[in-house]
Amino acid sequence: MMRAMSATLPRRAASPRTLFLSPLILACLAATWLIWGSTYLAIKWALISFPPFFQMGTRFVVAGLTLAVFARWRGAPWPTPHEWLGAALFGALLLGGGYGATALAETHLGSGLVVAFIAVVPALVALFEWPYGLRPSRPRAAGIGLGLAGVLLLTRGQGFAASLPGLLAMAAATVSWSLGSVWSKHGLPGGLRLAAAPGAAGVASQMLAGGALLLAASWLSGEKPRWPPDPRALACWTYLVLAGSLVGFSAYMLLLERTSTALASSYSFVNPVIGLVLGVTLGGERVSAFEWLAAGVVTAGVVLLVAARR
Repeated sequence: MMRAMSATLPRRAASPRTLFLSPLILACLAATWLIWGSTYLAIKWALISFPPFFQMGTRFVVAGLTLAVFARWRGAPWPTPHEWLGAALFGALLLGGGYGATALAETHLGSGLVVAFIAVVPALVALFEWPYGLRPSRPRAAGIGLGLAGVLLLTRGQGFAASLPGLLAMAAATVSWSLGSVWSKHGLPGGLRLAAAPGAAGVASQMLAGGALLLAASWLSGEKPRWPPDPRALACWTYLVLAGSLVGFSAYMLLLERTSTALASSYSFVNPVIGLVLGVTLGGERVSAFEWLAAGVVTAGVVLLVAARR
């Protein structure tokens, strides 16, 4: 099994097969693989009435409040001030930078291209884990190289080539998300340990902290939501709160807690396929043959990376 679990599980349990037989892990993987793949088109449609920072901020504040009420009802203790500090940091990186910049990118790019770019995350995670002594094997290094080459090809396609702001936003989103994932798993550089509260209360506190930061960014940038909202935009926003945040993000945080960052990030080789297909078929987006090829190269690199990590 992954190194992160080998210290806490008996030797006999340290097998990848054991991990994949866990119903909870399987459910969390399904949530991040399938649900998250569909959220990028939902973000695009919700932008009709909800600007990027406002959309992400209200989404996570509502989801965070809902999860906090549930956690308190189950008797979970409220996070300590130190845990709130961790929630603020990881909420800023994962939600503020990760989701906020992604939504901003979708004001310039199609959802299919955005989700294809997300596939660079496992390669960034592997690079950011290097200072923690996690050296990639040759097959894993080959996967990282192939994935980065695919992203480079993707940026040379007609979509990213025509939108420097979209490219910069996606670069910021993937770096912020990857750093948040690695630091929440291994601690901050220099041995500083900063963590959010465990369980649902910790996830809720990160949603609330990240959502508040996004709402502040919305106010500072002068965003103005359209009211009353378009019915489809409102339906997509609701889907993002319930499926994308309450289910998807909670599942991802549980994967980070119980598995390796490589396995937790494996959603990125399924999301591009789902996102591109939905963007083209339902969203009416245009993706060139070259961009399809680039997305295929990225996906092949991530598959190789995850297979080597196992």
